[in-house]
Amino acid sequence: MAGEAGRIIGIEHLGVAVADAAVAARSWARAFGTPEPRRERLPEHGVTTEFLPLAGATEIEFIEPLDAGGSIARYLDKRGDGVHHVALRVEGIEAMLASMRERGVELIDEHPRDGAHGTRVAFLHPRSTGGVLIELVEHPVEQRG
Repeated sequence: MAGEAGRIIGIEHLGVAVADAAVAARSWARAFGTPEPRRERLPEHGVTTEFLPLAGATEIEFIEPLDAGGSIARYLDKRGDGVHHVALRVEGIEAMLASMRERGVELIDEHPRDGAHGTRVAFLHPRSTGGVLIELVEHPVEQRG
């Protein structure tokens, strides 16, 4: 059960921005002999994702922009393909955000929003996390374990 301030359960996934998520995911799947990736189109976030299972509950998320004006497209224009964010699996995401806000952490998302695969997510600004974009991910109760 989550404490008053929420808790980190583990590393959820590593987000990698790429020009073509399907090509990147399949090349990793072939190289490492993993199961096929799960594809999800998220037009509300301007991306298509391919989640590739690694070990345990940890995955690699390949993120492809849907349009040239979105944040992932801008990221790719500036930096090219590469690591975009680290996602931490949490319980008690609202309490965690409130506690972080009180400690002066700069939040991109003041409140959780819908994420891939029925999750709730919120991002922390890299200025507060040593230059790394952090995503907090909370799974629905029936998917926890």
